[in-house]
Amino acid sequence: MYWDKEIETIDRPALEALQHKRLKTTLQQARKSLHYDRIFKEVGMDPDAVKTVEDLEKLPMTTKEDLRDHWPYGFLAASRDDLVRMHSSSGTTGQTTIVFHTANDIDQWASIVARSMYMTGMRKSDVFQNMMTYGLFTGGLGFHYGAERIGALTIPAGAGNSKRQIQLMRDFETTTIHIIPSYALHLTHVFEELAVDPRRDTKLKRAFIGAEPHSEKMRKKLEDFYGFKSFNSYGLSEMCGPGVAFECPAQNGLHIWEDHFLVEMIDPQTLKPVPDGEEGELVLTTLVRDGMPILRYRTKDLTRIIPGPCECGRTHRRIERIKGRTDDMMIIKGVNIFPIQIERKLMGIPGVGNNFLIVLERVDFTDLMTVKVEVQREYFMGDLRQLEALRRRIVEELKSDILITPKVDLVEPDSLPVSEGKAKRVLDNRKD
Repeated sequence: MYWDKEIETIDRPALEALQHKRLKTTLQQARKSLHYDRIFKEVGMDPDAVKTVEDLEKLPMTTKEDLRDHWPYGFLAASRDDLVRMHSSSGTTGQTTIVFHTANDIDQWASIVARSMYMTGMRKSDVFQNMMTYGLFTGGLGFHYGAERIGALTIPAGAGNSKRQIQLMRDFETTTIHIIPSYALHLTHVFEELAVDPRRDTKLKRAFIGAEPHSEKMRKKLEDFYGFKSFNSYGLSEMCGPGVAFECPAQNGLHIWEDHFLVEMIDPQTLKPVPDGEEGELVLTTLVRDGMPILRYRTKDLTRIIPGPCECGRTHRRIERIKGRTDDMMIIKGVNIFPIQIERKLMGIPGVGNNFLIVLERVDFTDLMTVKVEVQREYFMGDLRQLEALRRRIVEELKSDILITPKVDLVEPDSLPVSEGKAKRVLDNRKD
């Protein structure tokens, strides 16, 4: 049940003492970088004088812009001779950011990913098919090394080539996959096209899904089709990649591995702390990284700390699934809207397919939203009144949640673009 029971069930006072010890070491390492050495001098902080974790609040928060402004080596805290790996962010919200790793950093990363996968029931006897992009993106290699650390047979399938993915699942009796949820939905069409039933014709037992926000309804849709149990994974390249937080079998929030990361939750407008249970922006500090420690990093991810203990017995705090990002937020007619809200509604409407696209335009100084929605093909082959009834229902369902009335266009399956990486849900054509 536990990869490392002693650390996974550590009591809070002992965990906080461990965090304090590791934080002092991290601060000492961080000041070897050009960026943090300057920051410490500006705020008058001596890392050796830090007495409590609360002292960290004297430091300004680190942003993605800081990482970009100090490209490429401004955050480096180790000798370049000690570096063994470089990764970068996906760049979906702007220029990529670079993160460097020493051999110890890679070893620590593999350990927490293995801990996460083992927690869900994955064992040495499993066959793991990694359907994520390899390369500069952290998702592929992070899970790859975690699976090998457990000792499972690992198939580095990479992204795309759907028919081959299904063949690999069947030929090698894959039990566990790592996949982006939007691609998992797309793959359902390919299974149907090949007349392959994943429940009957594969050995799939579990899936690790992440890299993009997804709703509980999407998870249920995937589990109903494939017959596996899916576990939400959270990570970001600036911390290490996947493995920052992970669902346990209780599937009631994601445990953040607090022996590796110090957690803060802030109001994104005031930057003040919010109490457990209230939604805020997640801020993280690395605690065991040598090559490039990062302090008080604003993730831009919106979530909340779930109060109370978890039934699984692990003491590391849980966060709710990511609602969205502060920079994914759309403001339409004064209303804050996240793509995940629209997905959650669409996935609960019978007849809706697996893909949608939000198109934003500005006409005569007015912002307009159009939601293009794939629906099942039979709606285009029968009575068009049925198609119009579905369209009206979608409009009303969305309006009830997002409080504005979007235009809804229904399109046939597979007519919207599909990405092998994170799903691109918003096309913003507005011009300032």
